[in-house]
Amino acid sequence: MKGQVANFEVERNGKLLDLKIEISDDGMAGFTAEFDTKYTTIHYTFLESIPIGTKRAFNVVFINIKAFGKIFRGELNFSESVTGPIGIAKIFGGTWDWVWFWQLVGLLSMILAFMNFLPIPALDGGHVMFLSFEIITGRKPSDKFMEVAQKIGMFLLLVLMVFIIFNDIFKEIF
Repeated sequence: MKGQVANFEVERNGKLLDLKIEISDDGMAGFTAEFDTKYTTIHYTFLESIPIGTKRAFNVVFINIKAFGKIFRGELNFSESVTGPIGIAKIFGGTWDWVWFWQLVGLLSMILAFMNFLPIPALDGGHVMFLSFEIITGRKPSDKFMEVAQKIGMFLLLVLMVFIIFNDIFKEIF
């Protein structure tokens, strides 16, 4: 109720604190976090920027590899760990920021590059897998086998896309 004092118990650094907060005129009580929103600009020469950019880009790939491992070990929930077009649009946000935009575009590009190299028959990683088989065994897989493998790969990709899009919709509704 407006003007009254509400008692809150908050855990901070492992200790319980009793806080008394007055309810505002609009009937709200709450906390705000103070963040330092200042950007720090570091200027690099062109030659300095190449190894730094490369390191940051491939760090995204290594993080994705670790995340896949955690998903397969059951440490991360798959449906909570993936997002589709709706989730990506939400990440971009409603205000324009050049730095944020290009960081996300770079991040998404590296993720797509990584995903493309997975050994799924319809992707480049699948072609690498079949070419490796041919190099090791000295014989090419049959055309019928390649056709079936491509169909299975496309089916898996389509099912994954449908799941991710409906997962995004489900997250929005609930």
